[in-house]
Amino acid sequence: MLKDAYPYYLANEAVFANQDLDVTDKYSGNVATRVAMADAATIDKAIDAADKATKPMAQLAPYERQAILYHCVKRFEERFEELALALCIEAGKPIKDARGEVGRLIDTFRVAAEEAVRIDGEMPNLEIAARAKGYRGMVKRVPIGPCSFISPFNFPLNLAAHKVAPAIAAGCPFVLKPASRTPIGAIIIGEVLAETDLPKGAFSILPCHREGADLFTTDERFKLLSFTGSPDVGWDLKARAGKKPVILELGGNAAVIVDEDADLDDAVERITFGAFYQSGQSCIGVQRILIHDAIYDELKTLLVEKTASLTMGDPKDEETFIGPVISEGEATRLENWINEAVDAGATLLVGGKREGAMLEATLLENAPKGSNIVEEEAFGPVAVISRFTNFDEALNTVNESKFGLQAGIFTRDLYKAHKAWDELEVGGVVIGDVPSWRVDNMPYGGVKDSGLGREGIRWAINDMTEERLLVIRTAP
Repeated sequence: MLKDAYPYYLANEAVFANQDLDVTDKYSGNVATRVAMADAATIDKAIDAADKATKPMAQLAPYERQAILYHCVKRFEERFEELALALCIEAGKPIKDARGEVGRLIDTFRVAAEEAVRIDGEMPNLEIAARAKGYRGMVKRVPIGPCSFISPFNFPLNLAAHKVAPAIAAGCPFVLKPASRTPIGAIIIGEVLAETDLPKGAFSILPCHREGADLFTTDERFKLLSFTGSPDVGWDLKARAGKKPVILELGGNAAVIVDEDADLDDAVERITFGAFYQSGQSCIGVQRILIHDAIYDELKTLLVEKTASLTMGDPKDEETFIGPVISEGEATRLENWINEAVDAGATLLVGGKREGAMLEATLLENAPKGSNIVEEEAFGPVAVISRFTNFDEALNTVNESKFGLQAGIFTRDLYKAHKAWDELEVGGVVIGDVPSWRVDNMPYGGVKDSGLGREGIRWAINDMTEERLLVIRTAP
């Protein structure tokens, strides 16, 4: 079970400053625990501490950074069930999904530990002309400095890990703002980091209200901002971030194309998972399902049957597949979008009923262009099916979206697979599976309104380091 109260972490130390943040059990709606909230003065102290920790962090040898990360791996493994239950309570995540996220947390820190000793440079050949004869060049990567991190509610452990772990591997101090709805996972990460030999000020983890967090964006002592969350917020932060580089992992309304040669049984299992796992609250959750006309009716029947069979209920129950969305307000928004689409001509095939924050897994058919459920990010257990007759037509439909995170293609045609990779305006194309597939060492991110930059440990380390050139004149 959760503790009665949790601190925030300021310059590596737990501070029980108050109990101002109520964290609710998202299934029952009851307060599950209370967490200390940081004010602007505390955030300023954290940034100052990170600034002072810049040199000590950079001076950590790669093997020392690796040892810190491996300590985290060990402790997360030891606290596996505690972390999973915390996720289940604070995020309403079904326990099986919660365990999966803890596994990914461990994977992310393990990969970061491996990469910590592989941050290499290069030796460019400078002798491209007579005037450069006798000159040698060497390039190394150095930490960028203090980093500002803002993580979302839907993956409270793993999406925080994708910022924290590469920062440690790169030698960058950081200040993390976890989502106020789901701060416990990040606080537990802080508990484990506090057990290590990280230099004083290397990390702070500070839940705070959005209106009090302006320093995370505007303070020039930060040398990089990494934000995961909604597009409206992310692009606004970028506009206000000043000179610092900004990494944005934003929203999507991911599409999957099911071509006529697909294995339908396999496609049904994967699409249902991709659309409804953790109640659809994933930016790469399947939202648009484009099905070839030749298999449309059969696959539609199978999808409806599978969707209707999903168990909804208490996320702590091992059999539950659909738990609550993050709040009743979000469930109501989705219910309204479903009704709006039906009023505009869509057919409700299954689901659509809401009780509090619980919304049934829902499939719509032929929702019209312009409706929110087609154009915007649903971020809940709702997906739309439609038919196509021509593969190029399907690719064009995917590209009509203002988002471009990932897309999935069920096809056995190698040429179509490569055409999708060439033409789809997304950060990643997944062949033979749903766009929801991700492992934690791959470059992950989007284009268009889905963001800037890539996560995935090696790519994040590149963003958190800078190239520094050394030129040596070897002869007068």
